[in-house]
Amino acid sequence: MDEQPKEMPHRRKASFLATMKAVFWSFFGVRKRSDYEQDAANLNPVHVIIAGLIGAALFIGLIMLAVRFAVSQ
Repeated sequence: MDEQPKEMPHRRKASFLATMKAVFWSFFGVRKRSDYEQDAANLNPVHVIIAGLIGAALFIGLIMLAVRFAVSQ
């Protein structure tokens, strides 16, 4: 008998913008469990790493801007 492996349903990967949105909400910790489970299957790991680095850089930039503003007063 020729048993062919069952094909996995092709899941579409999330766009980079969708990944940025997921990482943004993850920074605040306000993601729903259902969103996490759905995103975990669709997000591209490379996009998550890049989005995380961009998010961290933006966060550090905002902190530095707030400190400069506070010190200049």
